Amino acid sequence: MSYATLEDVESRITRTLSEDEESVATNLLDDAAVIIDAYNAKASDAAKLTVSCRMVIRALGDGEMSGIPMGASQGSMSGLSYAQSWTLGSGGSVGELYLSKQDKDILGRANSIGSYSPVQGMTGVVP
Repeated sequence: MSYATLEDVESRITRTLSEDEESVATNLLDDAAVIIDAYNAKASDAAKLTVSCRMVIRALGDGEMSGIPMGASQGSMSGLSYAQSWTLGSGGSVGELYLSKQDKDILGRANSIGSYSPVQGMTGVVP
C-alpha cells in the first residue's frame, strides 16, 4: 500500500512520466511506504504523502541530463582531464530510495533521543 499516487508525483515535477517511469514509480511508491513505516508509522497522512513523493522524485531524477544528481549537496567538476565528484546530502545514492534529513523532520522523529536500561526495574529503586 502506497501513500501517494502517480498523479501526486507528477504534480510535483515539471514533466510527465514516461510509461516505463510510471511502472517504476508505482513500485517505488510501495517501497517508500515500507521505509516510511519503518521510520515512523504514526506520522500524519500528509507527511507520508509528501515524503513518498520526494523519495520517488529523487530516485527517478529530474529527467534531464544535467549531470548533477538529484539530492546532491556538494559537487565538483574539472575540465580537460575530466573529473567529477558529488556528495549526496543524506548518505543515499542516485536512484536509491532514502530519507533525507528534511524527510525525517517532516515525519516527526528526527530529533527524538531516548534510552532504556534493562536493569532499571531490577534494583527495587524507582526513579
